[in-house]
Amino acid sequence: MTFNLRFPRSQVSKWADRYSYSDGDASPLALAPAAKKRGHLTKGEFVALTTWKTPRTQKRCKSNSADFIRAVTATSLGSADERLRIEVLTLLVGVQWPTASVILHFCAREPYPILDFRALWSLSCPVPPGGYDFGLWWAYCGFTRTLADDLGVSMRVLDRALWQYSKEKQPAGA
Repeated sequence: MTFNLRFPRSQVSKWADRYSYSDGDASPLALAPAAKKRGHLTKGEFVALTTWKTPRTQKRCKSNSADFIRAVTATSLGSADERLRIEVLTLLVGVQWPTASVILHFCAREPYPILDFRALWSLSCPVPPGGYDFGLWWAYCGFTRTLADDLGVSMRVLDRALWQYSKEKQPAGA
């Protein structure tokens, strides 16, 4: 898996500062500290995060019981196994790889990127025809962690920059 930033590394802060997601990220940032400390999500926190990522899945996401959400997210956030950490989240109804990555991005103690077609495009990486898998996810995590460390920025700043650059520069249908 090869990733190549489409804009100069020196412009990460510039693109992050231009970040303009419709709902901002105040809601996920507000709930993250309690979830990190507790080691799992409540149903309300889960619904807020999944709504932030993709409102269209809310009916399915809300169908998960509070106990199942707690068990699955505790397993994910408490596991040292990276594959289990991401894939167990997809057991939750309405959660696929991108939404699972949002849960890790905001709630895990370690830095995780958000898996999104926009961010991948900004790294010159097309979404694989067969969809997301652990190989792509783990390579993406490694690349973005190294890039964020090299630039001295948080994963949230890098994520904002990748998303915003694509929003402004990615041609329709690309």
